[in-house]
Amino acid sequence: MGRVEIEAFLTHLAVQEQVAASTQNQALDALLFLYREVLNLEVSDVNAIRAKRTQYLPTVLTQAEARQVIQNICGVQQLVVKLLYGCGLRLCEGLRLRVKDVDFAQHQILVRDGKGSKSRITMLPTSVTDELRDHLVRVKRQHQHISRT
Repeated sequence: MGRVEIEAFLTHLAVQEQVAASTQNQALDALLFLYREVLNLEVSDVNAIRAKRTQYLPTVLTQAEARQVIQNICGVQQLVVKLLYGCGLRLCEGLRLRVKDVDFAQHQILVRDGKGSKSRITMLPTSVTDELRDHLVRVKRQHQHISRT
């Protein structure tokens, strides 16, 4: 077996089996490793039909759709969704927010250990400020009441 058979196999994977491009690449790398490292044969210029990479388009809501989603949620969940949307937070970042991460004076939120374990500062939308402040006051009262009993 040589280059021609490798090309035929990789073409078969792409055309008949319709595997993902990463699967075909893994098969090619495995075959090249086998030939180079185990059989001590050099294979070059493999020109098989390549599998197409899947194109993912991000799903983005329009402003009207986002507003409609937010209006159909209530309570703390609505506040979290407003923060996610208004601050550009990921779900885990929004759920991990702490009181000390919110800076009302500067209208900023500190996002700790975001994607890639990186921290960043993002804006705190004015439209959410009062609602968030009220929520924090209610939660503080609730904790003080619990600690007294």
